[in-house]
Amino acid sequence: MKKLIICLVLVVGFLGFAWAGDGLLSPSQLEKFVDEVEDMPRIKGFDFVDGCPVPKSLRISMFHKKWKFHRDLPPTQVFAYGTSKQDATVPGPTIEAHQGISTHIKWKNHLPSKHILPWDPTIPTAIPHTKKGIPTVVHLHGGIDGPESDGHATSWFTSRFKERGPSWTKKTYHYHNMQHPGTLWYHDHAMGLTRVNLLAGLVGAYVIRQPDVELPLGLPYDEEFDRPLVVFDRGFLKDGSIFMNSTGNNPSIHPQWQPEYFGDAIVVNGKAWPYMIVKRRKYRFRIINASNARFFKFCFNNGLRFIHVASDSAYNEKPVTIKDVLLAPSEIADVIVDFSKSKSDSAILCNDAPYPYPSGDPVNEANSKVMKFVIKNGHELDTSKIPRKLIDYPSPNLSDASATRYIAMYEYTSDIDEPTHLYINGKPFEAPVTETPKIGATEIWYVINLTEDNHPLHIHLGLFVALDQTELVDVDKFKECMLKMNDAVKCKVDKYARGKKIEVPAHEKGWKNVYKMMPGYVTKIVVKFSYIHSNDSYPFDATAEPGYVYHCHVSDSYLSSPHS
Repeated sequence: MKKLIICLVLVVGFLGFAWAGDGLLSPSQLEKFVDEVEDMPRIKGFDFVDGCPVPKSLRISMFHKKWKFHRDLPPTQVFAYGTSKQDATVPGPTIEAHQGISTHIKWKNHLPSKHILPWDPTIPTAIPHTKKGIPTVVHLHGGIDGPESDGHATSWFTSRFKERGPSWTKKTYHYHNMQHPGTLWYHDHAMGLTRVNLLAGLVGAYVIRQPDVELPLGLPYDEEFDRPLVVFDRGFLKDGSIFMNSTGNNPSIHPQWQPEYFGDAIVVNGKAWPYMIVKRRKYRFRIINASNARFFKFCFNNGLRFIHVASDSAYNEKPVTIKDVLLAPSEIADVIVDFSKSKSDSAILCNDAPYPYPSGDPVNEANSKVMKFVIKNGHELDTSKIPRKLIDYPSPNLSDASATRYIAMYEYTSDIDEPTHLYINGKPFEAPVTETPKIGATEIWYVINLTEDNHPLHIHLGLFVALDQTELVDVDKFKECMLKMNDAVKCKVDKYARGKKIEVPAHEKGWKNVYKMMPGYVTKIVVKFSYIHSNDSYPFDATAEPGYVYHCHVSDSYLSSPHS
């Protein structure tokens, strides 16, 4: 069997606070719930010929323009995806694909020669030879496609493709859409610039639909009642521009880089603290956490519940009713909210996740609110339903596992105890390939988080099921051994992984492409490198260069090593 090329990557972010310092805008100066939430433009990734869906080619570009995040905020300079500069939005258009029908997208870079945000060249970064132009490359998060269409960090390109990264191969990406139906999202993935390109606005939703499978479920499915919500945080200056701290936490090492970014303004579909008028009926919300580092713990202030139907890109086996939803950066929760159950005429979607998660600052008045739903009076005809069962994809068979891997997350600090870099398995991005799974393989991975923060692990191409999380006892002693030997087996991980066990929540027991790796814990996952709904192999060469990556999705600079 051929082997996949997979490199390990750690994506890290910037730290920025929007509530102190000259020129910074206090969130209290912006009234909440005054802008109506936008439904981003929807673009079909397929055509119909004689009533049958057929492949379609799209051109979607990146533009530098101004965007209005709030009624009382001056227009903000952003980078936006769209079919034209006039139509470009933040987030970008929602691309709707049809399962089994290819979508071809030519991603075009119309960005200026200089960035609108500060960036740090002392970390591994895509830098054009001419030092002009902004490198970008698009990754379809959750997509199962060939490596040359995966948006590898070194496959970047500048405006008009004048300069291209070492692994760049082609202008038009081929998205096969052969996988199961579900919610994905696309975002920039350029080496070392992901953090600033995402902050500038380069994110958008992508939905794969399969009507013959999904319509019989009875869930809300049309545009009015099935809405992607792309949520992220930003800080703003008084002139409307996005705030980023331009001084690093180790300025003598990395003049600008900081490990995480947080802003106090919570943005949903391009509007800060928006409102949405809803009818007293069921709505489906595909909630995408597109923040660089902020976790969200969503809940309603009036007791409404979420009916969780899908996690990341895959349906649950059964609906699960929950009172709150914890989403890490890049995670997706597909939920139903039944507003007919509300006893009030409004409901505020709140957030209660500390930042950094889980041991950081508690939420404040600004970032504890997300958006407001204004609920119309009167009875509404609602033909949608919540079925007892959704889609039961085959569970992974552990006896089929062909390999067991230990994946360790490390954080390194300076003399002043500030983070300098983060590695997976102690390897930088430039190191030789580390993981070489075979096409169709099932593997067991033990992910060991030796940092102080929760890290959402994202695996490109493969999907996985989280089995359990086990606390490490005497973690400092184990970490000391790992820093010396970098070998979980030789350091006798089983001797330390015997603390309390955390059960995987019911709504997250299905197939995922991101999972929250708790600090001081070993998380056991089973990874599959084939389609979960059919067990078929891929219609592309998954062993080709430049391969794939796995990484923490606290989105910013890439520090990793390649796999083959």
